Amino acid sequence: MPQIILEHVNKRFEKFVAVEDLNLVIEDRGFVTLLGPSGCGKTTTLRMIAGLETPTSGRILIDGVPVYDSEKGINLPPNKRDIGFLFQNYALWPHMTVYQNIAFGLEMLKWDKKKIQSRVDEMLALLKIEQFVKRYPAELSGGQQQRVAIARTLAPSPRVLFMDEPLSNLDAKLRGEMRTELKRLHTDTNSTFVYVTHDQLEAMTLSTRVCLMDTGKLQQYAPPLEIYNHPANTFVGSFVGNPTMNFIPAQVLSGGGKKWQLSLLGREATFTANGTVEYLGGEGILGVRPEFLPIRDGGALTAAIYSTLPAGMETTVKAFCGDTMLTSVVFGSVDYAVDAKVNLDIIGDDIVLFDKASKMNVGVGSVSFS
Repeated sequence: MPQIILEHVNKRFEKFVAVEDLNLVIEDRGFVTLLGPSGCGKTTTLRMIAGLETPTSGRILIDGVPVYDSEKGINLPPNKRDIGFLFQNYALWPHMTVYQNIAFGLEMLKWDKKKIQSRVDEMLALLKIEQFVKRYPAELSGGQQQRVAIARTLAPSPRVLFMDEPLSNLDAKLRGEMRTELKRLHTDTNSTFVYVTHDQLEAMTLSTRVCLMDTGKLQQYAPPLEIYNHPANTFVGSFVGNPTMNFIPAQVLSGGGKKWQLSLLGREATFTANGTVEYLGGEGILGVRPEFLPIRDGGALTAAIYSTLPAGMETTVKAFCGDTMLTSVVFGSVDYAVDAKVNLDIIGDDIVLFDKASKMNVGVGSVSFS
């Protein structure tokens, strides 16, 4: 399986910049998710790698071979890039059976009939759809059609499998089941997967690395847990995680190196970074995940309950601390009366300090109140 490299890739549609100076390395056998809100450039990026969209400038290499190079005039068509593409709507032939749909691409490649039979049987077994071999797409559920589409895409043994929001047409329960199957499929096929979604839960659960984009620009490219725990900026912190990260305004009183004195939520506190904070202006923003803001007796912060949202395994609690709305996640089903007073604490050493002016992560560490 190949490594994919994007070097200074740009895509413009007249005055609109869809992708700006994108540099990316997708490692061999990785499961990379292109994540971001609508219009961020993730689908355009996928289509440029696949050859379905022509970049304005830059260079793309697959397995060391340039498939696009604006300076050298190289632009290989999709069929020369040896990739598979799984579309959002599955695009199955309605007049063909499951067998015929999977075999069709192999027939176009002029495979031997015995080899086609063997490969189709292998795909049917891999995707666990042997019992549907003689059915037509209209006789299948959404999840079954999805499996057929994946089998058809994998049948020619493409070097890379591209997927553009393939689960978006499924209901919530089926999406969860298909996430499990896709992750197992990635391991079983030992392939390189490049996946587009706007669903951060899909990105977190499936990926080996997440490429998070916004307005055509790369915001962070890292493993899912690194993006969750150490977001590069406030956009990343707000986009990844549900409930979203708390952003608490903090006035910088003094400090340097690893220790900084802050004023936040009406209290003075010490932020102790795990490493040296290279730069911090006069104002900062403390990024606190809801699970690091527990409700407990004797907590340093006093807040008034705004609402509680029990969901069985956990409860999301929203409360005002002064004029700042905070979100806490409590394990189990609990309830609080509206306007009830509770105490909160900021715990753990994964608290993120952002510089307010640049919105960039300048340090990760712990907070203690005076």
